[in-house]
Amino acid sequence: MHVMETETPAKLPAPATRDKDKLGASTSRRRGSGTFVVVLVLVVLAVLAWWYLERQMRERDIDRNAALSAQISDLAQANEQLRRDVDSLRSRTNDAETMNRGIREEVLSFAERSRTLEDAVANLAEQRLNNRDAMALNEAEFILQLAGERLALFRDASGAMAAYRLADSALAAAEDPLFASVRQTISAEMQALDAAKPMQTRATLKTLADLRAGLLELPMKTSAERVAAPSGGERSRLREILDQFVRIRHDDGAPTLAARDEKLTRSLIAIDLRAAEAALFARDQEAFDDALKRAHAGVEAIFDPAAPAVRETLASLDQLATTPLAPALPELGTALNELRNLRTTRALSQPMKAPSAKPASPPGQEPAA
Repeated sequence: MHVMETETPAKLPAPATRDKDKLGASTSRRRGSGTFVVVLVLVVLAVLAWWYLERQMRERDIDRNAALSAQISDLAQANEQLRRDVDSLRSRTNDAETMNRGIREEVLSFAERSRTLEDAVANLAEQRLNNRDAMALNEAEFILQLAGERLALFRDASGAMAAYRLADSALAAAEDPLFASVRQTISAEMQALDAAKPMQTRATLKTLADLRAGLLELPMKTSAERVAAPSGGERSRLREILDQFVRIRHDDGAPTLAARDEKLTRSLIAIDLRAAEAALFARDQEAFDDALKRAHAGVEAIFDPAAPAVRETLASLDQLATTPLAPALPELGTALNELRNLRTTRALSQPMKAPSAKPASPPGQEPAA
């Protein structure tokens, strides 16, 4: 053993070197296998990450596709609804066009009818104006003639004035300016009548009626005032004694006779006023004045002259007595002659229109109404 130790000392480390080589080789192999494992793990992790990402992407795509499908289905439904609405609107538009076409035809027919109606209304308006003017002229002519006759027969100036006012209003209703001059002539004749100062019949009748109604309220004279005093000389003592039992009076007048009865007195004066009214209607100036004088004398002799009502009655009777019943009145007829001349001139200047011939209806067919 000792020999082995002395003869081969240099070869002793060889096994250790081989072991070291083996250990290095195994270490390198272990390192390579560890690296491979690491690489493999990384590859697996990368594959797993790719697979996870791919799965997430697919899920997202699936969700997007589902949402897109839902939106597409909604859009399809909305499109279908829009198509239905468009079809409905198209049908309504067609119906509206049809109705508008019918309405347009009716409007055109109405326009034609309205033109025809306007022509007819214009003709009727022209005829109405002509007829109204003719009626107004006829009325004015009749009233003017009536006023002239009333003034000539009854000397009624107030009635003639009223008739002339009616004739002027009738001519004012006529729209033809040709007759304006007639209205001026009527105004001139009315001024002439008013200048004559005729007695107003209605006002006079009202005054006489008021006097008759006021007779019931007039106070009578006292008995001492109504008894006439004796005209002789001195009264004797015997006459005074006899006057206490017997009174002697002379009855020589109607007022004295009427003084015996108050009712009879008022009735006689009312009869005189009635006679004045009758004379007023007959236009009898003398009878009118006589009736007023009798009424005045009766009121003055019977009623108390100091009473205000009696004084007013006497003043009214005096005023009526001083007013002329039928003064000198102007002659009327100028306006009537002018109106007749203008109507004749107008009738000659407008020739009559020939009647329009109606179209003959075919045989077997009734004429149109």
